[in-house]
Amino acid sequence: MNNHSYTTIAAFNPSDALPIREIGSAPATHQVSNQPPVFEANLFEIDPALKEAIDRAGASWAQERLLELGAEAGSIEVQHLARQANRFPPELETHDRFGNRCDLVFFHPAYHDLMRRAFGAGVHSLAWTEAATGTGHVARAALNYIWQQAENGVCCMTAMAYAAVPTLRKEPRVAAIWEPAVLSTEYDPDLGWIERKRGATIGMAMTEKQGGSDLRANDTRAARLGPTDLGEEYAITGHKWFCSAPMSDAFLTLAQTDKGISCFLVPRTLPNGDRNVFRIQRLKDKLGNKSNASCEIEYEQTRAVLIGEQGRGIPTILEMAHLTRLDVAIGSAGIMRRALVEALHHTRNRRAFQRTLVDQPLMNTTLADLAIESEAAMTLGLRAAQAVDGSSISPTERRLARILVPVAKLWNCKRAPSFVGEALECLGGNGFVETSIMPRLYREAPLNGLWEGSANVIGLDILRAFRRDPEIIDAVMAELRISSDHHSSYDALVEGLPDLLRMALADESIARRLASNLALAFQACSLIRFSPNEVSNAFCCSRIDSQNRGYIFGSFSFPDREAILERAMPR
Repeated sequence: MNNHSYTTIAAFNPSDALPIREIGSAPATHQVSNQPPVFEANLFEIDPALKEAIDRAGASWAQERLLELGAEAGSIEVQHLARQANRFPPELETHDRFGNRCDLVFFHPAYHDLMRRAFGAGVHSLAWTEAATGTGHVARAALNYIWQQAENGVCCMTAMAYAAVPTLRKEPRVAAIWEPAVLSTEYDPDLGWIERKRGATIGMAMTEKQGGSDLRANDTRAARLGPTDLGEEYAITGHKWFCSAPMSDAFLTLAQTDKGISCFLVPRTLPNGDRNVFRIQRLKDKLGNKSNASCEIEYEQTRAVLIGEQGRGIPTILEMAHLTRLDVAIGSAGIMRRALVEALHHTRNRRAFQRTLVDQPLMNTTLADLAIESEAAMTLGLRAAQAVDGSSISPTERRLARILVPVAKLWNCKRAPSFVGEALECLGGNGFVETSIMPRLYREAPLNGLWEGSANVIGLDILRAFRRDPEIIDAVMAELRISSDHHSSYDALVEGLPDLLRMALADESIARRLASNLALAFQACSLIRFSPNEVSNAFCCSRIDSQNRGYIFGSFSFPDREAILERAMPR
């Protein structure tokens, strides 16, 4: 047994998740009828909009990978593993039985199984291992979108490994040793020095009690020890209020030096095999994301290596935050997609009032509304990923990425909770029961809105981007005007953006409104260009046209509901 897992449990048996007919002397009291079959499907194969987005982005080379992961993520076996990993959350052991400090977190075997699958598929690494294609971030975003439909706690780990790479590269000696292990598709959960491991995971420990998102308020201190083979070594002392994934092999963290907030890499194991000082005070008892561990930690003369320049820790770490924001924008779209799939599966297989639920006018109106929202969220996230891919060669794409990533993060994360709540309602009481996936999705939905900056923090970041580079608005307008002259309400929205931006720059209280209008404009732009007319017209009429705009899903009647639903998930 490795040093941080539960004891082995019985292997998954598909019959655990399927209806069981009781055998015995007592007669059955009833027969089960009018209930949907257990859902199992290839999550990539049943998603025409995602397939089209991958093709037009030039990432069709990843289709085989996406098909493989789609089949796995939609399997009954993975659904079982996800439920087990969340039913039996991580447990903290601060001391061993002799009283020695050990600071270990133990996970259920299902969690380790899911980690092996996600890392084995390259959900964390594809953007970097296939960077030469020019579409690595798009392909990786699609993998993440699919895996987010399976189990979200594991996605914290894949996100941090993905986003850490540019930060590690700030110190070439660190990157030379750590990057190959971080990008490895082998999952190695045992703690040990990086050069003796088959694969590695990276965590984050940034915020403190007194500051939260205000990282400049951090008071953890770092004292220089001297040069090493990896770079300048420091001793760190202080606390972190939120530390993600405490059994990671290393953590990117912030601490004060004489020159200000600086960024460091803190390994959990030192080169001689000893454990670094990393005291886990307690695990957070969270609303959701139960399979993943979050904790409070204390550093005491903890050894760390400087990453980047002293005093430049926040700009250094923000490059990582840019990619984690992209990740959670895609993640929220994935959560929405899985909730929609569950709602469609249920309503197509259950009858009420002499009709299948999906054939009830109010139900299929609501489902069509959700389907449009889901496609728009995915399209926005993948367009942001495409801009990240193009950032290295195109100033225009770099400017679009700078604004698209926070806009997609704010909008998708805000829309997800109400979306999942509506989809849950489509299942009725069945959706509120823990044997369904819906309660877990409902608890997961608000988290991405908190991670890497709340909506207000992201809104201010959007204003900051426009202030620092006024040419961003030119790139935005050029992109959005490609879809002009197709819908009058869209044209009015787009042409009003420069004035709204000027107002928001003068009055920060308008930042959310600006972000919302930008998100709607980017979504409509892509839908008009690439989606069927029934989808783009319905989006513009229901989301942009002020006369028709509804505040709850299902409040606008779409003329092409059947076509919209068939596109969302072919029968």
